[in-house]
Amino acid sequence: MDKVQASAAEAIRDIPSGASVAVGGFGLVGVPITLIRALRDLGVDDLEVVSNNCGIDDWGLGEILSTGQISRMIASYVGENHEFARRYLGGELELEFAPQGTLAERMRCGGAGIPGFYTASGVGTVVADGGLPWKYDGEGNVIVESPAKETRTFDRFGPGLSYVLEEAIVTDFSLVRAARGDRHGNLVFEKAERAFSPVAATCGRVTIAEVEELVEPGEIDPDDVDIPGIYVHRVIAQTAEVAKELPIEKLKTRPRTAA
Repeated sequence: MDKVQASAAEAIRDIPSGASVAVGGFGLVGVPITLIRALRDLGVDDLEVVSNNCGIDDWGLGEILSTGQISRMIASYVGENHEFARRYLGGELELEFAPQGTLAERMRCGGAGIPGFYTASGVGTVVADGGLPWKYDGEGNVIVESPAKETRTFDRFGPGLSYVLEEAIVTDFSLVRAARGDRHGNLVFEKAERAFSPVAATCGRVTIAEVEELVEPGEIDPDDVDIPGIYVHRVIAQTAEVAKELPIEKLKTRPRTAA
């Protein structure tokens, strides 16, 4: 029952090249940076990564994007990561865009054993009709496009409304960061960590968590558990130094007014 690993390297030891990996986090919040760096040091490549975004140029998932270890992303947001945009537009990275809520629900369904669902998001656009550029060549030509998806009409919320079928996401591994966790793998997420980390934790066949505070079994009130240990296979404790790393994606300030 004790799922605590001696190190991050030990925790991710069996992630092979070509694996699919779901990664929690929202922007730069709740990013499992220790596990990402261990994956960088492991040197595996050709990874398909599922995450809301890809960090920034020199932090988060950007640390394994810049080393060329990611070959395909499923994400909602390019954001401030210029290397992400460069690799996608330059033909070095395949990118499947998904509406943010749709992406979260695809991951949730993967963890719940639901193969797919219908949603109104994307109906009447290239999300449903196909033709969204997934990969370019080095000359800027589209060489892989998204396929058309099945659509149906339902009267549940109004007569003749159309919906598009979205398939669940299941990955080989999941990497998440939690505010607290115990040795049995029970996890507690805080604030914006709850945006994508819980669904990422459930959609992986093997889930690995790094926790800011490691406690003993029984110290977490059952009512506070966001993800029960049955979903979590390995746990590492985050160091105090890493916990202090709190980068800001885009800093905006204004001068203080005189007293």
